[in-house]
Amino acid sequence: MPEGVEIEFYRRAAEVALNREVAAVEAADEWYLKGDTTPESVAHALLGRELVGARRLGKLLILDTSADPGEPEVTPRLGLRFGMTGRLLVDDEASIEYLEYSSKRNEPKWDRFTVHFVDGGSIRVRDPRRLGGIMLDPDEGRLGPDFLAIGLEQLQTRVLTGRVAVKTRLLDQRRIAGVGNLIVDETLWRARLDPAQPAGSVSNEDAVVLLAELREVVSDFLRDGGSHTGQLHGSRVRGGHCPLDGAELERRTIGGRTTYSCPLHQRISG
Repeated sequence: MPEGVEIEFYRRAAEVALNREVAAVEAADEWYLKGDTTPESVAHALLGRELVGARRLGKLLILDTSADPGEPEVTPRLGLRFGMTGRLLVDDEASIEYLEYSSKRNEPKWDRFTVHFVDGGSIRVRDPRRLGGIMLDPDEGRLGPDFLAIGLEQLQTRVLTGRVAVKTRLLDQRRIAGVGNLIVDETLWRARLDPAQPAGSVSNEDAVVLLAELREVVSDFLRDGGSHTGQLHGSRVRGGHCPLDGAELERRTIGGRTTYSCPLHQRISG
């Protein structure tokens, strides 16, 4: 957490920060700046400009900037990643009050990066565990299709291939961007697919079901307030039972992530 659903909430919140001139940039945690980005380079890129667009690709939030009269061809992009515990605050208001697996405390000392506006407002990243990051002009081409936009053909050719577990493929941001652990477990549970099934062995019929369930899960999570609102989520504990049929859930590590699934109704298809 946060997953693509939470970043979509952040994107919507960031729209409040658009068309406001940047007065100062505060990189309180220099380690949080990634790649070649430095406090000096990010300040030079943003000062005097306005944020004119808030986009999301998977778990990456991208803030587009206005052109400078002196450099009309230069429009820097600010990329924000939130790791496991990062939250976005706009004018000191959090777009999400609660993140699963994060601290319930709200400490200003966890502010890693802040953009201050001429009108006195701000947009900031508050991240207790420092697993996120800020980067100028992120490489958007490294990510796969966004989970809100992927179609059946892309799912089949990019994700449902090879002998790697279907869960591992769904978590691979180069193949499909925005899907996280909670979304995957909920989707596969609803689609009745075993998370360990080789991705390339998922039938065409089950691929159609998988895509439909992914879309419904994301829609439900966006409506209900986050990736922790799934039907399966309350049972994702040791000894938890399937809300559908009562079987004790199987707990495994797949794709490096703790995985819960039902051994009774989640079967290997084919």
